[in-house]
This record gives sequence, structure tokens and C-alpha cells, in this order.
Amino acid sequence: MLDDDGYFGESVAATYDEAEADMFRPEAVDPAVDLLAELAGDGPALEFGIGTGRIALPLSGRGIAVHGIDMSRAMVARLRAKPGGDGIGVTIGDFATARADGTYTVAYLVFNTINNLTSQDAQVACFRNAAAHLRPGGCFVVEVGVPELRRLPPGQTAVPFRIGPKQWAFDTYDVATQAMSSHYVTIVDGRAEYTSTPFRYVWPAELDLMAQLAGLRLRDRWEDWSRAPFTGESGRHVSVWCKPAD
Repeated sequence: MLDDDGYFGESVAATYDEAEADMFRPEAVDPAVDLLAELAGDGPALEFGIGTGRIALPLSGRGIAVHGIDMSRAMVARLRAKPGGDGIGVTIGDFATARADGTYTVAYLVFNTINNLTSQDAQVACFRNAAAHLRPGGCFVVEVGVPELRRLPPGQTAVPFRIGPKQWAFDTYDVATQAMSSHYVTIVDGRAEYTSTPFRYVWPAELDLMAQLAGLRLRDRWEDWSRAPFTGESGRHVSVWCKPAD
């Protein structure tokens, strides 16, 4: 960790919304909010890794009571500065273990954030933490990419995912440990700046086992928030596990 805010401290929080502008567009946000609002029903929602409120704020705007857990005070400060941000409660802490007050009809973890937990033990703990927060019949939703190992020929460890006039970005993989890192080279005032963030990639079947260990059952898995079928060619998935009502 770089500091108490983890890898999402002030330097990242200051430019996060701009750097991820595509993910703030209505076509990226609205389908996610539609599904989460449906799952929440009349109950409250809990977001693990609430960040600057990309999903929480529009979900709250639908009349859903939203609470968040996040380690980064710098990211949460950006949430608080936005219209409606002061109406969303946030617990500061590691979402794998931190407890928020109350129980929820839906808990969710979006945009690959499960990978920010860099050990299998932490990812398992996250599922158990989600299950502990859910009411009977409640659901835990995870949006995460499928590891792109098929793009790695023998001997190669890097996969580029962003190439532009001011930024190059690529992921590196260690297939023995499931460790990965995202690397960014950004041109700022004519100079190159480099940053890197570690992750742990995880397979859909592995997530299902984590859910089972937490007492959750797979209900649905789609390719995206629009509920397109998940196939062997899907690059990501939105999965829904539910806590038994009995």
C-alpha cells in the first residue's frame, strides 16, 4: 500500500473521473443502475469500493438508500463534493473485512474492483463479508473481466489495453500466482509519468467457489449489465449470487 488510502490516494482521486470518463457515460452507468435498483427493490444497497460515486449517486437518485465501504478517504471526498454525495453514508475501511451498520437487499462490487484484493484469502473474505451484510434472499453482484490469458503467446507476459497520444497502458500477468499489474505511462507537460497498480485476477468458477464458501448460490451470470448471454468469448461478466431466503 502506498498510504492509508491504498492505491487510490489523492494523486489518483484528483483525476479519477477524468481518466475513466468513458465509464461515467450514461450507456455505461444506466444499465448497471437499472439492474441494481431492480435487485434492491424496496431495500437498501451496499457498495464495496464506492469511490467517487459513479454508481452510488445515480442509484441513490432512483430512491434507493445506498451505503458504501471504501478505504480511500481521498476518493470519498470527491463523492462528498458532488450533488447528493452528502446523503450517502460511507464506512472507511477495507471492504473485505469492514462492517457497515444494518443489513442490505443487495451488495455490489463493480468495474473489476474484486481484483484490487491481491490475495485469494482477501477475495474469499470479501464474499463472506458480503454474505454477512445481506438479508435472507439478498444478492451479491460482481462485475469483473475474464482474464485475457488467451492473448498471451508463450513467453509473453504483457497485454496492452490502451494506446493513445497521451497515454499507454498495459497489464502484466503471472500465471503461476494469478498476480497481475496494470501499468500506465502518461505524458504530462511533455514528460512521461509512470504508475502501476497490483491486482489478482480471478476466474468465474473460482468466484463461484468463493460464493459457496460464503453460503451464497449463483443465480445469474451475464456478459454485461444488459444481460447478454455469457459465453466462452465473453471478455467480462456480471454475476449474481444470492443468500438463501431460509
